[in-house]
Amino acid sequence: MPTPIIRSYAIVGLTAFLLCLAVPARAQYKPRPLNDPATGEQYHIEVGAGFWTPSAEMSVSSESLGIVGTTIDFKKDLGLTDQRFRAFQLILRPAKRHKFRAQAIPIKYDATNTLTRELVFNGIKYKVGLPVNSSLDWKAYRFGYEYDFVSRNRGFAGLILEAKYTDVRVQLDTPLAGLSEFAHARAPIPAIGGIVRFYVMPNISITGELTGFDLPASVSETYNAHYADIDVYGTVNLTNNIGVQAGYRSLDVGYVVETDTGSFVMRGLYFGAVLRY
Repeated sequence: MPTPIIRSYAIVGLTAFLLCLAVPARAQYKPRPLNDPATGEQYHIEVGAGFWTPSAEMSVSSESLGIVGTTIDFKKDLGLTDQRFRAFQLILRPAKRHKFRAQAIPIKYDATNTLTRELVFNGIKYKVGLPVNSSLDWKAYRFGYEYDFVSRNRGFAGLILEAKYTDVRVQLDTPLAGLSEFAHARAPIPAIGGIVRFYVMPNISITGELTGFDLPASVSETYNAHYADIDVYGTVNLTNNIGVQAGYRSLDVGYVVETDTGSFVMRGLYFGAVLRY
């Protein structure tokens, strides 16, 4: 076969080979839009609800009439058992980096137990062997503002400023002895913290959040308090408007007011869902 013909076949074959490579590559290439937020990050209002099942470690003491109270352990002394609670959350997002947040968790425990040691509460002595009905009603509210100083299509990092309003009422009743006493503490607590979210897939995110406040004993001899709230959760966004969540939350509140003390620690898993508009 003459050399020119061989050369022509070679050129045609090489051209066909290059076209075969180029066509799939062109078919696979899809230019990404300049602004493509992850699924679930395009909204102005987000409403969330879920169930939290924490383990509780709680104690309180209350002085009255100059009589120092016993530090009462709610599980060991009063027979408190772990419960499941509902949680509600609202986020208003007027702009991409700005969010106004509100959350409410109504917490209530009721228990009946026979005392195995003597307790002093609000100046009243509760003797060994008495049956005691106890209740703890804790309304935990959060109102805050979040500014995301880092905002990307696949995640963000932000600063949180909050006011955590805590309202706790503890009551002990002994029907046989005709005794009934309660202690009530409520106060807004300022808090500061941060939040980080990263999308491991376009519709699946991991979020970590920490807020807290600490007033050490060195500031005041008669009053100190701390508040630490840690929340780590994952979200699967089924659409831009609907998502499901699972996470772990730790809430630690403590105070000392003169001779009165309170310690409330709750840690556990939660599950919920969010709706966005």
